[in-house]
Amino acid sequence: MFDARFGVARSLGLGALTIGAALALPAAVLAADAPKAPTFTKDIAPIFQEKCEACHRPDSIAPMSLKTYSEVRPWVRSIRQRVESRNMPPWQIDKTVGIQKFKNDRSLTDEQFATVLKWVDNGAPQGDAKDMPAAKVWPEDQGWNFAAVFGQKEPDMIIKSDPFTMPAQSQDAWDKRVTASGITEPRVVRAIEIRPNTVKGRRITHHAIAYLEQEDPSATPSFLPTPFMEWAVGKQGEMLRNDTGKLLLPGSKFHWDIHYSQAGEEITSQVEMGIYFYPKGQEPKFRTTLALVPAALGTMDIRPNTVSVAEGFTVLRDNARIESFQPHMHLRGKAMQVTAILPSGQQQVLSYVNNFDFNWMTSYLYSDDVAPLLPKGTILKVTAWHDNTSAKKSNPDPNQWVGWGDRTVDEMAHAWINIVYINDADYKAEQDKRRTGATTQQQQ
Repeated sequence: MFDARFGVARSLGLGALTIGAALALPAAVLAADAPKAPTFTKDIAPIFQEKCEACHRPDSIAPMSLKTYSEVRPWVRSIRQRVESRNMPPWQIDKTVGIQKFKNDRSLTDEQFATVLKWVDNGAPQGDAKDMPAAKVWPEDQGWNFAAVFGQKEPDMIIKSDPFTMPAQSQDAWDKRVTASGITEPRVVRAIEIRPNTVKGRRITHHAIAYLEQEDPSATPSFLPTPFMEWAVGKQGEMLRNDTGKLLLPGSKFHWDIHYSQAGEEITSQVEMGIYFYPKGQEPKFRTTLALVPAALGTMDIRPNTVSVAEGFTVLRDNARIESFQPHMHLRGKAMQVTAILPSGQQQVLSYVNNFDFNWMTSYLYSDDVAPLLPKGTILKVTAWHDNTSAKKSNPDPNQWVGWGDRTVDEMAHAWINIVYINDADYKAEQDKRRTGATTQQQQ
């Protein structure tokens, strides 16, 4: 059996033992950094508010609320197991490989990790009520993730797909109808969210892609629908970096590609896309392109009771800054790595997801100062591993051959990557800015 982690260790010139030892280190070494006697009210509640309540609150997508001690106490064993295995909060990036600074990192710090484990092991004490932090205020219903960032209650524009009813028992279905944007003047987008319009609708919505069709002479190509935003289970949305955006023009339309799967009961749902605009007259300098970068596309050969690997290569047509990385696979997805092969032949591992979970499609947003800056002609290599054995808990049948396909029981292997193409002058300016920043940090 091929082990994806060992493959990464070899590509970095490290031994498998070195990587394994590094992964085991934080819990053992940093346990001493946890409070000597952590309590829920003083130590655990703030962690859960920051990292868990976005999902684990009443009437949200998680199966239980973790806001109060009485809600948390029955689940402490399960919490320990999920935290220790790093399954919760969902963050699948290998913390020993590639870039480690992200804008949306919802993983526990090593200190938080150690604190939660120590609290459970000490009997999960409640603590003094006066230490309990003020309750965090969340939007009613599902709410919009980015509205508060811009001082709003909802997005500037909400585009809705047509309602779709999924029978209780049915083959997978795809809704590919078209919705007009309704835009009457050019506007530049700075953030986008897609979501099923109800919590129940999330049970049947596998993914939703909005392809933008408009006559835009500056786009490449200018006449085909291009990916505008992709949503899958667990994804919160896409916040574009300052001074970058996506252009919407009058007459534009969205071609939906919404994948529905049966959930054992009849559910009617539709998808909503919330769009946030830059203020009128504020024109960002750069345009962001959402690219599907495949490890495999159209054909795959995953044989029964095997771990397989696929890899694909995409050439950057100009200098580029990579803003985000999101792996997409299905039930047998095991791991994915994106590597930059520079024109010089040098290889840089950018990111490696070592424990892919179909239930959490996370877009990893690189921090501004570390977002990969790559010259024209760089090759993006995407490597995907699939585990078609009984070791993969989500595998419905390891005795089945699996090929590429749209159904949940089929497989895919691609990364969604936001790319900003930049000219030579801006590329050099960004390089100089980073060198200056690195020198300043070293001096401090």
